Amino acid sequence: MLPDRTAQIRLLCLDVDGVMTDGRLQLDGEGREMKTFHIHDGLAIRLWQSTGRTVAVITGRASKPVSTRCRELGITLLADGQSKKLPAWRELLERTGIPAKEAAMVGDDLPDIPLIMAAGLGVAVANAAPEVKTAADHVTTCSGGQGAIREVIESILKSNGEWDQLVKSYTHEEENSE
Repeated sequence: MLPDRTAQIRLLCLDVDGVMTDGRLQLDGEGREMKTFHIHDGLAIRLWQSTGRTVAVITGRASKPVSTRCRELGITLLADGQSKKLPAWRELLERTGIPAKEAAMVGDDLPDIPLIMAAGLGVAVANAAPEVKTAADHVTTCSGGQGAIREVIESILKSNGEWDQLVKSYTHEEENSE
């Protein structure tokens, strides 16, 4: 169960490896990086954006698969290659004008702790490092890359009474198209 303060969350900030993916690093025979993303997370991100809220990504690694996936999902706030994430977090908040108390951070490993602690809602995925879980306000039941982002978004939107209307847009799609 998420804390009561979810109503104010307007910015969802995500780590990549271990949150948007399962954390495994795959390299082909030529050293090209490959990543696997969960489709349910992608739809949830699109639903989040459809409510007028913002998604950002702050990650330690820079990779073409991440920039491609962000582009596919319409995520324009991407700070990749960040060895220290807190400066990127501060810059993101300044750029969007969204205060930290209205931001959620989803992470899995030690570099995410400062952001999780600074966010209005700090979330650790189920397979996060123990220290990250301790720092977080909430721990998901799903692991990173296995629907954890969907779980967070769905929980926030349900707690705000918005989820059912979004689902209705799919269940009554035929009626809406007439």
